[in-house]
Amino acid sequence: MGLFTGRKTVFVESDVLVIGGGMAGCGATYESRYWGRDLKVVCVEKANIERSGAVAQGLYAINCYMGMQWGENQPEDHVRYARNDLMGLVREDLGYDVARHVDSSVHKFEEWGLPMMKDKETGRYQREGKWQIMIHGESYKPIVAEAARKAATKVYNRVMVTHLLMDKTRPNRVAGAVGFNVRSGDFYVFQAKAVVVAAGGASNIFKPHSVGEGMGRTWYAPWSSASAYALPIRVGAKMTQMENRIVLTRFKDGYGPVGAYFLHLKTNTENAYGEDYESTWYDSIKELVGDYVDHQPVPTCLRNHAFLQEVKAGRGPIRMHTKEAFKDPHKEQVGWENFLGMTIGQAVVWASQNIDPKEINPELVMSEPYVMGSHATCSGAWASGPEDYAPDEYQWGYNRMMTVEGLFGAGDTIGGTAHKFSSGSFTEGRIAGKAAVRYVDDLGNDQPRVRESEYEDLMQVIFQPLENYAVGRNEIVSGTVSPSYLLPMHGLQRLEKIMDEYVGGISAHYTTNEPLLTRGLELLDMLKEDLDHLGAEDLHQLQRAWELQHRVLASECVTHHTNFRKETRWPGYYYRADHRKLDDTDWHCFTLSQYDRESGKWAMEKAPVYHIID
Repeated sequence: MGLFTGRKTVFVESDVLVIGGGMAGCGATYESRYWGRDLKVVCVEKANIERSGAVAQGLYAINCYMGMQWGENQPEDHVRYARNDLMGLVREDLGYDVARHVDSSVHKFEEWGLPMMKDKETGRYQREGKWQIMIHGESYKPIVAEAARKAATKVYNRVMVTHLLMDKTRPNRVAGAVGFNVRSGDFYVFQAKAVVVAAGGASNIFKPHSVGEGMGRTWYAPWSSASAYALPIRVGAKMTQMENRIVLTRFKDGYGPVGAYFLHLKTNTENAYGEDYESTWYDSIKELVGDYVDHQPVPTCLRNHAFLQEVKAGRGPIRMHTKEAFKDPHKEQVGWENFLGMTIGQAVVWASQNIDPKEINPELVMSEPYVMGSHATCSGAWASGPEDYAPDEYQWGYNRMMTVEGLFGAGDTIGGTAHKFSSGSFTEGRIAGKAAVRYVDDLGNDQPRVRESEYEDLMQVIFQPLENYAVGRNEIVSGTVSPSYLLPMHGLQRLEKIMDEYVGGISAHYTTNEPLLTRGLELLDMLKEDLDHLGAEDLHQLQRAWELQHRVLASECVTHHTNFRKETRWPGYYYRADHRKLDDTDWHCFTLSQYDRESGKWAMEKAPVYHIID
């Protein structure tokens, strides 16, 4: 290493290692302690669990709550809803497992001090929609983080995990992880009997609408850098539905959410001429997807499709009709509080553009694509299901364990479980934590062990960008372009351009085809070669370098999956121009991939969809 041999190496022993301190990681940490009273439970977070993950800024609603105590919904109802919204493809066993436990998680949040909005007449939680309840959520994450912090043996904040470590005697068993402190530069070696990956999904892998200094103004958390996928992909865990990226309707420029407006304020959308446009696209949508367009509620991607077609037909911009709703002082207050509780930037954008929603109907936009298993899509790792509910083919080990032994996941990490959101991610963390403790208890004397040579080699790899920069900087006198290194921002912009133009981003109207995808993979290969020459000026840029590495590997997975599925299953999320229609005959299935880190090759296969609930 030459220039950088003075840093400290910190060894941490644990029974259960939780990577990521968002909602899923907090759930896993909390539940691991409940079932493993005497175990060492360690949580590692790139930021600080007090304000980390997708809920960092707060939320105005909890989007996954059954209300079983009042007979409002049952878990089976939620599975039917998710299955319908995903055009038939969900892991019903995993979805049912979350839905049957999620209410208890929400009740814990209230016990811990989360302010819940309640109906004054009935005393029930105030509903925003069939599955959503309204909260005063600015303090949501700190409240949940406090429970995790008290449960953990130790929380390591400001430590970014870059790689998982494998058992030196059993090659398909996880044994820990390595990373570095983004403030001190200390190198961390975590040894663990079980690992729960609860890191963030993938934002900023596609070019965003916002550019320049506004690049961080995206809908999904910009710090979610695909670690949820890159960590398991690199050690050979099978992934599923990585083509199932999500595109959301958001208020233009600020990416403010629209759910409260649609559901609580009862607003609607209209084209530039004040016309309702969705019904005009019914026939063309039916031609693409058949009877799915007749399902209620209409799947989200199909509503997206109508929006996109209307804009392409020259009748944009699409606007949210707020003028009528905002005449009601209560609805006006709710509309503003919705932003102040979770997306303050949208209120600032409106103020800066002289938009008063009482006087002007604000514009909407379709977001760039994101890949995340915790929201309304199914991308993520292929995981074993609950033993009392999963079909045999979905069950090979402990609940939420991936195809790598001892490696569990929750939240964005686990695929097939749509519509978890914040409460469902916390719940899935609890499920994974409980299973991880059981796995540890069953190990007996067969303890996984890390290989010293593996983490020593990784230490050199992890810190190499610092040395690349220190040496290469001497070759230039000014500017940022060097013949010897690539800066993380340059690599990120290159990645976003590739994904946008070849894999179905905003500039291509979310459209791609096999020749484009093939060329995209070629360009991603070239980018991967250049990542060996990343240069990092300081520890912050070293963090950015490894976020880029994770994003690139996840993007490669997304591209392979998109190429493998020869249909357009979710028009409005992306389009295969060479396979424009939904094809239930050949593609009513899950797609699976597995990466071989030795050869760099990907293996693709199909897996059956079992409809457990009628």
